[in-house]
Amino acid sequence: MNRCSIAFIAAASALGVAPGELGAQSLPAIKADASNKVPECATPGRLMAFVFSRNQKIDPRFASVGTAYMRDGETLSLRWDYAFFQMMLETGNLGYMRGNNKPGDVKSAQNNFAGLGATGKGEPGEAFATIEDGVRAHLQHLQMYAGERVESPVAQRTRKVQEWGVLTTWHKGFARPITFTDLAAKWAPGSRAYASDIKAIATSFYEDMCNKPDPRPDLVQEARAGRPAVAEVARQDESRGNELARQAIERARSEGDGSMSTLGAKTIAAKPGNTTAAAPTAGDPPPTVLNETREAPSPAGEAAPASPQPTVQTASAAASVKAPPAKSQPAAAPPATQVAAATTVPKTPPASPAPPAAQASKCRVWTASYGGQKSVIIRAIADQFTNFTVLDVNEGQEGREIDAYIAAYARGGQKLGEFANQNAALDKAFQLCPEG
Repeated sequence: MNRCSIAFIAAASALGVAPGELGAQSLPAIKADASNKVPECATPGRLMAFVFSRNQKIDPRFASVGTAYMRDGETLSLRWDYAFFQMMLETGNLGYMRGNNKPGDVKSAQNNFAGLGATGKGEPGEAFATIEDGVRAHLQHLQMYAGERVESPVAQRTRKVQEWGVLTTWHKGFARPITFTDLAAKWAPGSRAYASDIKAIATSFYEDMCNKPDPRPDLVQEARAGRPAVAEVARQDESRGNELARQAIERARSEGDGSMSTLGAKTIAAKPGNTTAAAPTAGDPPPTVLNETREAPSPAGEAAPASPQPTVQTASAAASVKAPPAKSQPAAAPPATQVAAATTVPKTPPASPAPPAAQASKCRVWTASYGGQKSVIIRAIADQFTNFTVLDVNEGQEGREIDAYIAAYARGGQKLGEFANQNAALDKAFQLCPEG
């Protein structure tokens, strides 16, 4: 044994880790940011080709796994490539077999990609209805480990860990971003090689697959369909977006009645305060809506949630936009609310002539409410604008209310995330649309 090897082992012993763990100290932070990006060569096509090279008996229904990791991983701003590598370790390359070639506790039909709830001794853990749900459950669990609260988590395990405060003390011990190495020590405390195993998978992928063409480049577009381009979002100035949101909220508090943030503009909707009317149906007069569409009728036997309460419309990204003229409409179908992310917003709509047609690169921020305390962000494209709606929803009714809002006001829209309150959602919306 040479002197370098002896020194290496001595260093490992002093740190209290196995020698192989030293190489795992470089595992990245769980949260992605400008200095911790997923490499461009990590694509769903290459990742699936990589896992298939290790297990050629993968169930064909798992073909969308890589796409799901990219889609939700980018939405949650996570190093989803390392989440995928952890998935490979947890599932035995999607084979769900032990090292002794015997079936593991978790079965492939469970769509459980991280062993959530599988605590050993035959406990199978949680089962998820779809591949997308299973991937989202894994990523939300990582989000929680990174120190962020997950609103309405998919996995019961995530919900319980948060409710019981299992990680609260552990989180307080970090004054820096939590890494996958930190996670490994907590996730698999009985394994001294968990982090180094993830590291080995990552190293193998990046040394091999990045030198090969992407066999399915179309999957990148599929993963990002209906969402802002990652490169474009990365260019947003986060601190500036937060400051714009703060200024707008403070302006609203000083000018409004406090019932709901109007962000410095006056109400133009008829009969504000109506939060109990039925959602519009195809037979109702068309309301002033975000996408100039109506909500489809509710399924037979199921009542639609109440229409969201409106407040105001103000300005668009990089240019003022004229508020729509008031229309005669029933209280049952009030419009959504647009709010301004720009600080120079006129308090009344500009007079004619109408502004020039908006460009596709422009964005707007809206608010609407069903009266709940929780908020979500919905992204939709209409009239050459990317619209971000902060929608207040009720606990336990989130799914139905989001679906109803999208059907009525944001056809083709997609939920980007859930937040504990409206201000937190507005902060994120203004990060995505700081000029709005």
